[in-house]
Amino acid sequence: MGRHAEIARALAMRAKGAQLRSDGAALGDVRLKAEGRRRESTGRIAQAEAKAARRTDRH
Repeated sequence: MGRHAEIARALAMRAKGAQLRSDGAALGDVRLKAEGRRRESTGRIAQAEAKAARRTDRH
């Protein structure tokens, strides 16, 4: 998968996590909030790794 696609996938993962967390907060569902936090965290890590790989590929 290309670097740009990896970054886009990570951003989508973070957005989905934020939506789940928001829905969980609105509904008072702790499980949804936890799942949203987990997805956001995973998305942030994936985005950082893709950006780091992109930087090292240039040099």
